[in-house]
Amino acid sequence: MADANAAVEHGLDHEGAEITGAETAHTAGTEHHAEPLFLGFAPPVAVVSTSMIVLLAILVWKGVPKLVTGGLDSKIAEIKAQLAEAKTLRAEAEALRKEYADKIAGAEKDAVAMLDHARHEAEAIVAKAETDAVEVVARREKMAQDKIGAAEFAAITDLRNQAAAAAAAAARGLIAANHSAQADKALVDQAIAGI
Repeated sequence: MADANAAVEHGLDHEGAEITGAETAHTAGTEHHAEPLFLGFAPPVAVVSTSMIVLLAILVWKGVPKLVTGGLDSKIAEIKAQLAEAKTLRAEAEALRKEYADKIAGAEKDAVAMLDHARHEAEAIVAKAETDAVEVVARREKMAQDKIGAAEFAAITDLRNQAAAAAAAAARGLIAANHSAQADKALVDQAIAGI
């Protein structure tokens, strides 16, 4: 320690190099401590560096990098498999979406076709009902006219019968009142003569 102070006083550092005046003032006020050594010969930096090198060498010797790369490779393979599965699932989902979109489009076309068919059938039913109604009305009209005609004929026939009966009764009464046996004889003779 005394040597170090003497060296600083002479303008030399502990390695024997000359130091400037500012460095002399700085080192003169502080005491210089010796760095601790491992087993008396190695500084701590060298010990730590050597132990790290030895540790890395043991890790390489035991195959830790291979284990790490193997683990990473297996993870990469697993991720690739998951990505492939995701692509497959996406393709399947796209196919299903397209299939259902086609089905929906087909169902819409079928619904439109069914509506058109139902509309045409309804129009045909309405037209047939109108035709049937006209035919029924015409038949009923004819039946009514036939009934009216039959009733008129029956009434006329009844009136004729009544008129004939009335005329016969009147003629009988007149004949009975106006004709005698002699008048009948003259009529019979006249009829015979006309033959």
